[in-house]
Amino acid sequence: QLEKALSFARENRDKLMLLGEALVELGFCLESDIARTMAHKSKAKFIDMNDVQINIQASNLISPELASKYSALPIDFTEDNEKLIVAMQNPTDLMAIDDLSLLTGYEIVPVVVEDSQLKSAIDHFDYMSNSNINTYNEDEEDIGANTDDDEVITLARPAVQLVNQILNQAIKAKASDVHVEPGEKRLKIRYRIDGVLHDIMQQSPKMAPSISSRFKVLGNMDIAERRIPQDGRMTFKSQGVIADIRIATLPTVFGEKITLRIVDRNSKLLTLDKLGMPEKQRNGFYKAITFPYGFILITGPTGSGKSTTLYAALSRLNSPDKNIITLEDPVERRIEGLNQIQINERAGLVFSS
Repeated sequence: QLEKALSFARENRDKLMLLGEALVELGFCLESDIARTMAHKSKAKFIDMNDVQINIQASNLISPELASKYSALPIDFTEDNEKLIVAMQNPTDLMAIDDLSLLTGYEIVPVVVEDSQLKSAIDHFDYMSNSNINTYNEDEEDIGANTDDDEVITLARPAVQLVNQILNQAIKAKASDVHVEPGEKRLKIRYRIDGVLHDIMQQSPKMAPSISSRFKVLGNMDIAERRIPQDGRMTFKSQGVIADIRIATLPTVFGEKITLRIVDRNSKLLTLDKLGMPEKQRNGFYKAITFPYGFILITGPTGSGKSTTLYAALSRLNSPDKNIITLEDPVERRIEGLNQIQINERAGLVFSS
């Protein structure tokens, strides 16, 4: 039977058929037999999806696309809420487990379910996500424009919960940036982790205005102004981590895009020795920052390490015999011993003045 199944799997290689699927297809065993064997082999728990109530908050930690890509679906949290229980086709797929842990910010506890049950759950998750998106009607009025007060209140409540979820999850995943991007049919939330943007979740576009308003309230911005870009800042505490967050809004054709820059106040500053510069370049940089006059120009795209390099240089120069003044917009890290100035355009305190 095993020889027949291996041969059958090879013949269906274009369908990426697994050995277990071939054994079931040929009628040699049941799906539950394969799943229980996988569970025994990987020392993971076997679960019957018919006995499980899926936790929506857990499943929403990833997008339907990621669920399909990894053949995995978060179904609940552990009792202490410290770990994420994920139903998987292959609980020994360490790459998938590492990626899901990185994207969700939780340690992953894989459990095994029957393939057909998992596929059905992922398809249902995908359908529910898209059905929420497709309920949007272009003729419906945007929240905050001419909507009834009751509708504003109804949408605002889940917006508060969703914003808290976005921030908590981003800090847990050690994301440096969060992008909240409204589109015609969906509102996309993406995190930048280790310099790479990842799709995390999608919501109905009707949520966009209320989420935008919530972030503006947190960042002390004008919630009535939607025509021009705005900047704000806030401090957020999550599970003992205190983060300084810069908030920027940008009007687009489908609503306001929100970008967050997250800085963990407790994270240690990198030293110049740990930035990875080649020795010759590092020595040249050391010499340049000790000159009594002149300037150093540091350029690069988002996430390339400009601020990290500048703060590392300032930390090296910081000593009692020096008077160091910085002009920053915004001040991302507060360093003892420096005179850091926050640019304030409203007050006329700009770089030129």
